[in-house]
Amino acid sequence: MVLSLVLHISRVYLTGGFKKPRELTWISGVLLAVLTVSFGVTGYSLPWDQVGYWAAKIVTSVPEALNDLLDGVGTSVVILLRGGFSVGQTTLSRFYAIHTLVLPVILLVVLLLHFILLRKQGISGPL
Repeated sequence: MVLSLVLHISRVYLTGGFKKPRELTWISGVLLAVLTVSFGVTGYSLPWDQVGYWAAKIVTSVPEALNDLLDGVGTSVVILLRGGFSVGQTTLSRFYAIHTLVLPVILLVVLLLHFILLRKQGISGPL
């Protein structure tokens, strides 16, 4: 999936698909790329072995960097993601819910938007 995504983004970039009037199509594509990576991040922790545990711990620690910009925001985001102060069963439940319920719905909405914009504006160059 990620390889297909990289190849598609490369083709769109090389043919100038991000230029006017297709900026919204490009932005929706970037959102789809972020969603694809989010599926990978949330799904990687679901087996809940040592690798999954430490991946969840590292991924949920990243927002703490927001504390440098706005005091306390990073810690609040970390607690929200983990469901507490440490990685545990609540974190796994949240990642599972995000992976199976939230992300697919968002993906379908953004994918539909992407296809509608493609139908309206067309592709930027030859395939």
